[in-house]
Amino acid sequence: MISDAQRQHLQVGFKQTLRAVEDGKAKKVFLALDCDEKISTPLRKAASEKAVELSEVSTMKELGSICGIEVSASCAAVLCD
Repeated sequence: MISDAQRQHLQVGFKQTLRAVEDGKAKKVFLALDCDEKISTPLRKAASEKAVELSEVSTMKELGSICGIEVSASCAAVLCD
């Protein structure tokens, strides 16, 4: 899902991901389906407005693992090169 090359250009966490999307720096967003609605709603809206691809992941724990971190993650963004 996330390649090693993409991990080098990864922002993890709500504030960083939302900022990357709003600033036009994100090319893909990952969102955990079990995250709080206060996170998912504004992130989905921003990704839609900026035409950023959004991929859903089952759980925050799974997303954290995919991102290569040892804690859960609600969302992450792959930044443009």
